[in-house]
Amino acid sequence: MSHGAGLVRTTCSSGSALGPGAGAAQPSASPLEGLLDLSYPRTHAALLKVAQMELLHYLIGTLLLLIASIVAASKSYNQSGLVAGAIFGFMATFLCMASIWLSYKISCVTQSTDAAV
Repeated sequence: MSHGAGLVRTTCSSGSALGPGAGAAQPSASPLEGLLDLSYPRTHAALLKVAQMELLHYLIGTLLLLIASIVAASKSYNQSGLVAGAIFGFMATFLCMASIWLSYKISCVTQSTDAAV
C-alpha cells in the first residue's frame, strides 16, 4: 500500500544562524504541527484518493446489486415477491449508475476544467 510522499519536520537545523535546536523554543509551534499536513487535502493525490474511495466503492456496490437483481429475476418464476425484488433491484441499479456518473462528473470533470482555467 502506498502512502505517498510525506513531510518530516525536525527541530534541529544545520543551516540556521542560531545553531542546532534554535527553533525548539518557539512559542507558536504546536504539538500537532509535524503530525498533520494541512495542505495535503488540496493536492492531486488526495483528490484522487477521495475519488477512488467514492467512485470505486459505489461501482462495486452497483455491480453486486446488478448481479443480485439478475439472480432474483432468473429465479422468480411464479413468485411475485422475487419479481418485485428484481424490478426494484434493476431500478436501484439504474439509480446507482446515475449517481456514479453524476459524482464523477461533478468531482472529476469540474475539478479538471477548473484547474485548466
